[in-house]
Amino acid sequence: MEFFRIQKDIPFMKHAIVLNAISAITFVAAVVFLVLRGLNLSVEFTGGTVMEVAYEQPADLAAVRHVVESLGYADVPVQNFGSSRDVLLRLPVQAGKSSGQQSEAAFAALKAQNPTVELRRSEFVGPQVGQELVEDGLKALGLVIVGIMIYLAVRFEWKYAVSAIIANLHDVVIILGFFAFFQWEFSLAVLAAVLAVLGYSVNESVVIFDRIRESFRRHRKKTTPQIIDNAITSTISRTIITHGSTQIMVLSMLLFGGPTLYYFALALTIGILFGIYSSVFVAAAIAMWLGIKREDLIKSGNKPADADPNDPNGGAVV
Repeated sequence: MEFFRIQKDIPFMKHAIVLNAISAITFVAAVVFLVLRGLNLSVEFTGGTVMEVAYEQPADLAAVRHVVESLGYADVPVQNFGSSRDVLLRLPVQAGKSSGQQSEAAFAALKAQNPTVELRRSEFVGPQVGQELVEDGLKALGLVIVGIMIYLAVRFEWKYAVSAIIANLHDVVIILGFFAFFQWEFSLAVLAAVLAVLGYSVNESVVIFDRIRESFRRHRKKTTPQIIDNAITSTISRTIITHGSTQIMVLSMLLFGGPTLYYFALALTIGILFGIYSSVFVAAAIAMWLGIKREDLIKSGNKPADADPNDPNGGAVV
């Protein structure tokens, strides 16, 4: 399915150096922000108090959030838990206050706002648990990267695997850089979004690499940059359909999903936009600079389906 077909190839690789220079500057800036400012980790990672309260009627999350913010907490996750009457709060550690004091003060404020509220559960999440989550998250990220490299190396060739992984790490670091620069809260939901972006980005790279392989078989007289330009141009319509429909869904979560889904959707939005950019300009360009050629994708002696019958070699690579 295509909305349109571009007849003339767009010379993307002609501007590869400039575009990758911009990408490299953005990447370095993200690393600098990560080092200097760090991530604003949520309660799941740093430890804090988790409270579950219940109301007789469906809870007004905005009112609950306002009460919690009046106690000096900023950007505290407030969400329904199980039903519209149950609310879950995660309070970060406050200097000079114990977990019990925090929960008592928060419940008293909620009680003053709505006398029908009941405290169902209050427990302290220690920093040790948060450290384990950080380690498990890094392990998950590492396993995803290794799995993607193995998959690409088997499906294509090592040059493509290297270029795709660099592009994917480029996306992840830039997402983290945004969160470090603006000090947005980095939670488990955001980590899940980062892992989702990894898979989403590599899917786009695989589509382009597949089309590059097809173009190498179809256009024997074109140079490698021309082959890549042809592959990217021929997938533009598919890219617009796929990423456009996905982005509409993510934007709906960003705009209407409320504070609970906001940073999750924001991470996905940034990841999708940079995932398109990295697949087209970073992954393809790095593969070109690593020296991909027809012989990397076509086994010797194989005859393409549309080979020129007048070719003495029958279209096979020799």
